Amino acid sequence: MKKNSLLEAFNIERKENRSPEINDYEIFPDKKLLDDLRTKIVVSIIDSEIPKDKLLDQFINDVIDKNIEGYDLSNLERSHLFHLIDNEINGYGPLTELLEDKNITEIMVNSPKEIYIEIDGQIIKDESISFINDEHIIRTIQRLIGPLGRTIDSSNPMVDSRLSDGSRINAVIPPLSTKGPVITIRKFKSEMTNVEDFIRTGSMTPYMATFLDAAVKGKCNIIICGGTGSGKTTLLNILSGFISHDERIITIEDAAELRLNQTHVISLETRVTNYTSDGEVTIRDLVINSLRMRPDRIIVGEVRGKEAFDMLQAMNTGHDGSMTTLHANSPKDALNRLETMVLMSGLEIPVKAIREYIVNAIDLIVNIDRMSDGRRKITSITELTGMSDNERELHEIFAFKQTGLTTKKEVDGEYILNNDKTPAVYQKIVSKGITDIDNMFQQE
Repeated sequence: MKKNSLLEAFNIERKENRSPEINDYEIFPDKKLLDDLRTKIVVSIIDSEIPKDKLLDQFINDVIDKNIEGYDLSNLERSHLFHLIDNEINGYGPLTELLEDKNITEIMVNSPKEIYIEIDGQIIKDESISFINDEHIIRTIQRLIGPLGRTIDSSNPMVDSRLSDGSRINAVIPPLSTKGPVITIRKFKSEMTNVEDFIRTGSMTPYMATFLDAAVKGKCNIIICGGTGSGKTTLLNILSGFISHDERIITIEDAAELRLNQTHVISLETRVTNYTSDGEVTIRDLVINSLRMRPDRIIVGEVRGKEAFDMLQAMNTGHDGSMTTLHANSPKDALNRLETMVLMSGLEIPVKAIREYIVNAIDLIVNIDRMSDGRRKITSITELTGMSDNERELHEIFAFKQTGLTTKKEVDGEYILNNDKTPAVYQKIVSKGITDIDNMFQQE
């Protein structure tokens, strides 16, 4: 579906399913009038306390009456103003409706009049809403992060955290952002919470799900790789759900997004105080500390630096079944990035030794992609089988092969199981008493 028609359909659904006043400029054809009135009213109520002898509705109506003298507004226009002010007081200003809409997966605020949303994997500029100015954006950021115990100001101009519903918020303000305050919110998709959802949406096959279930229960060390927004964290959460309830699991993240149902789970989160790094607690600090906490499994939300070596060390020293994610476009690219990260740790280790260390630590690499039609798919499950001529040997067990596009521009293709030989990880899995994949591969 083209972007314009997608946004048109989205706005129709907005009006059908929620408040009819959702589109600012359909209710107020005079755009300048709406902007002027909203600016006057919002500025007048910022930091104002509602008198104890007044109900909220009465307070909002009084504020509107005070600011619209001399204007001839229809009941619909007045109702819309009430709706906007109510969102400022009880919600998150212009973002209130976007945060509530389940169709939207990402919200990007680049400037007061430049707001983008992601729907069905397509990024679209939303012309129907706007902020008054930069200060209005910063005030909205503060309302979003205040309940999280976070602050944002000139001495702490960047915040990365998660909202109460699990959505991820990243905000940057000047002096780090030269254009003005910027907000990025990746919304938590509650409908993709288990392996059945992945199978139902075509992100994996039942065979792949059975194999990954067995691999996790068989304590294979797994890396999930993919690009930005490909669904790595969602997949990590699903694979983590296969872990037995009698194991002690420690999760380590920048912003806690993993939602494990097991009872013996310890969640650790980094701390960033300000851009001078005073009092900062990094992923690496938490990985090192987790080794002293008697974990059965260590799950790192994402490795992207020096902590990669410590994660590999944990995998190589008795913490089998650990998992993490990293940004990479293929299993081979993931290994190259992992190698670079280990070199970043400052240890003087020969490249050959690093590669052997990685091969000994990692069992499987699961690659997940966001396809051109916006859908997520696991495109490869690959194992490391050893070293040959100083190069790592990979064996792809499952793969998605794209054959083209349908008439609806949806990705068309098929999943392939390479069962010509038994994977090397098979013995590790069955040695743990897992027999679910006995009939999946040809026995040699």
